[in-house]
Amino acid sequence: MTGRSRDIVVPGPGQESVWDYPRPPAVSPDDRLVTVILDSEEIARSSGTIRILETSHPPTFYIPPGDVRVERLEASPHTSFCEFKGQAIYFNLRAGDRHIEAAAWCYPDPSPGYGSIAGFFAFYPNKVDRCTVDGRIVVPQPGEFYGGWITPDVVGPFKGEPGTMAW
Repeated sequence: MTGRSRDIVVPGPGQESVWDYPRPPAVSPDDRLVTVILDSEEIARSSGTIRILETSHPPTFYIPPGDVRVERLEASPHTSFCEFKGQAIYFNLRAGDRHIEAAAWCYPDPSPGYGSIAGFFAFYPNKVDRCTVDGRIVVPQPGEFYGGWITPDVVGPFKGEPGTMAW
C-alpha cells in the first residue's frame, strides 16, 4: 500500500474498508435486500446474494438466477477472465425500449473456492437505472471495467478512480 496509506479512509461505526478485504477475494453471503432496476422494471430482487470482497474494490453482489428476470437477459459475445474466479460470460439486458450491452455477467463454472457463485448474476450499476442495497442507492465503482457497488457502509479509496489502475 505504499503511497496509498495516507489516502485510506478510516471506517466509522458500521462501515468497512475495502483495504481490509483480502486478496484473493473472499466470498461472503449477504441477506440484505438487493434490487436492480431498469426502465422502472425490477430486473432482480434478492435477499440471498453473495458478495465478493477484494482488496481495493467495493463489493460486487452476485444474485441467484431464481431472483433475476432472466427473460430480460440475452447472451452477449463478450467474455472476460478473472485470475481468481475464472471465465465470465456476459449478458445484454432488455427492458422497455432499452437494450444495454454487457450489463450483467456470471461465472457458469468458476474456479475452485468460488463455486457458490456458479450461475449467479452480477450487474454493472453504471449500466442500469438504479441498484439498491436495503433501500440505499448504490454508487457505481469508478471506471468502465469494474462492477463494484458503493454503499454508505463501504469506504475507500476505490480501484477505478483516476491514477489507480496500477493498484
